[in-house]
Amino acid sequence: MEKPDLITVRNPNSAGAEAFKTLRTNIQFSSIDKSAQVICVTSAGPAEGKSTIASNLAVVMAETGKKTLLLDCDMRKPTLHKVFTSSNILGLSDLLAGKVFLEKAIQNTGVENLNILTSGTKPPNPSQLLASSKIKKLMSILRTMFDFIIIDTPPILLVTDSQLLAGFTDGYLLVLSSGHVDKEAAAKAQDLLEKVNAKILGAVLNKFETTKGGYYGYYGKSYYGATEKKQKDKNIKKVE
Repeated sequence: MEKPDLITVRNPNSAGAEAFKTLRTNIQFSSIDKSAQVICVTSAGPAEGKSTIASNLAVVMAETGKKTLLLDCDMRKPTLHKVFTSSNILGLSDLLAGKVFLEKAIQNTGVENLNILTSGTKPPNPSQLLASSKIKKLMSILRTMFDFIIIDTPPILLVTDSQLLAGFTDGYLLVLSSGHVDKEAAAKAQDLLEKVNAKILGAVLNKFETTKGGYYGYYGKSYYGATEKKQKDKNIKKVE
């Protein structure tokens, strides 16, 4: 099987790949009492790179020897099957609709310890599927099968799909595109997650110019809000 064209696979010793390993470490230390086994990756708006972040994060999680699943819950505009050149004929939507067994829906990725569950047939009602009791049962089963589950979800300012998963996940990563997302959009995205009592593990500042000191920036949720204006980082431009 052809391996995905991701920085963590193509050039695992590069600065970009190391940045994702740092992100992995920060996530692992962000939850001392309870490990973050199921992580949702979302963004404020479209084209901020959330699927790329989710894919690379899943790869570095799998590199530690842990069984990892990359789950595409973006049934409106799925991307992960393209990244991993996987079939999307049968996936999550078909599984929830009872059209395929779990063992048939989960696919190999060509990356050791990493499997993928694609979005599947595009349904007319993605939100209803994600709000059904079947998703809760599925997530319980997947937790017993995998050490880490990375979920790619639609932009939170566009649809409610990401919020619907709050009860089944251990935390969220909010991807923000440098020079693309504005302060109000980032704050609104945070507010929507907090309204469903979602735990925000942090934010990833994506598409940041490497000449300014980094491939991406990672921030814990304490970096949001007016009180954070005192926080300084010489290497990474803060969204504010």
